[in-house]
Order: sequence, then structure tokens, then C-alpha cells
Amino acid sequence: METLAPLEQEVAQLIIETLHLDGMQVSEISPTAPLFGDGLGLDSIDALELSLAVTQTYGVTISSQDPNVRSIFASLRDLCAHIAANRTH
Repeated sequence: METLAPLEQEVAQLIIETLHLDGMQVSEISPTAPLFGDGLGLDSIDALELSLAVTQTYGVTISSQDPNVRSIFASLRDLCAHIAANRTH
């Protein structure tokens, strides 16, 4: 398993808490695995909840209308890169 960067650890914990993935540990989330489908198996409702949590925590708004939304949510690492580039707090 790859080592997570500090922001990846934070966001992985946010995913676990926001989506109530009880029993899952941060270390179980691969930074490059897909968040949807074969990876964590998240769905569109999870994306909405996670998007809201990211906005509240980091001040980064992720709109479902954004043409890059699929690439933003492609993996934990991609999501963290987007947060790092756009965060306001």
C-alpha cells in the first residue's frame, strides 16, 4: 500500500467520517484507486455528500456541472490535488 501524504490522510479520514464507512481505516484507502466503481464503490449520492464536506472543510466548491468533475473525483490523490490548488482554508 502506498504511503499517504498529510492532505491525503486528512481527506481519507473526511471520506470515512462523511460517508460513514464504519470499520474502514485511512490506510485502507489507496491514493490512486478509483473512488467510484471498482475502487471504494462510491455512488452519486456519496459524491454530493463528499462535495459538501470538502466545501465546508476546505472552502473548495465542486460543482456537478464542472466539466472536470469526473477527473476531480477519480481518486483520492486527484481529489487532494484539486483541494490543494483551490483551498481557501
